[in-house]
Amino acid sequence: ATHRKPGLVEAARGGTLFLDEVGDIPLAMQVKLLRLIESGSYRPVGSITPKQADFRLICATHQKLEEMISEGTFRRDLYYRISPFPVYLPTLNERPEDIIPLATHLLEQLSRHRVLQLSDRACDWLISHKYRGNIRELRNLLERAVLLCDGNSVEPEHLEPFPASSAILSSESITLGSSEILPLANLESVYLERIARAYTGDNAALAKKLGVSERTLYRKLRQLRDQHQNDDI
Repeated sequence: ATHRKPGLVEAARGGTLFLDEVGDIPLAMQVKLLRLIESGSYRPVGSITPKQADFRLICATHQKLEEMISEGTFRRDLYYRISPFPVYLPTLNERPEDIIPLATHLLEQLSRHRVLQLSDRACDWLISHKYRGNIRELRNLLERAVLLCDGNSVEPEHLEPFPASSAILSSESITLGSSEILPLANLESVYLERIARAYTGDNAALAKKLGVSERTLYRKLRQLRDQHQNDDI
């Protein structure tokens, strides 16, 4: 190879180096990051000549670094070097007044060419919901709603995750007794339900991983939802 690709530190020269989820960095890598910050220099891969670093460092994390320091999973000296000016971003649960504006914006992005609106009941549901995954969880709920909503109004039943009491496919639940063998169609429903409840990414990506079109995924999720509604009658 005649061309060398610059690393993150070199590419950030004269600008900003943003390290997301710094709390997930292993201890061995924390040592290297601390050395970079304290020395202001780095050595590119394959080189023996150090170079001067020139960047502004911004770090982000969802972890409680102070607790990690007490547990011995994050270096105290590194913590003090990266946190001279901490900025705390409150969670969705701490700012319920922002949930509906954010949800409306995300819904416009996710619905593409469709015109969808949140009903008053859906807004109340979103505000009262407890978000463990913050914006990612809100986005995932709305992605599911876009797939399940047939009309133009998103309702709470489009947002609610599948009930935790639903059957989950596991090695313990499968037996070889001929009377207990499930039809393949039932197994597909159980598997799809498990995936839909656990998956937190983009539904287009989920459809690709499953090897089906997004429209097919939408149709199967709708059938699954209708099945649950019929079971409750």
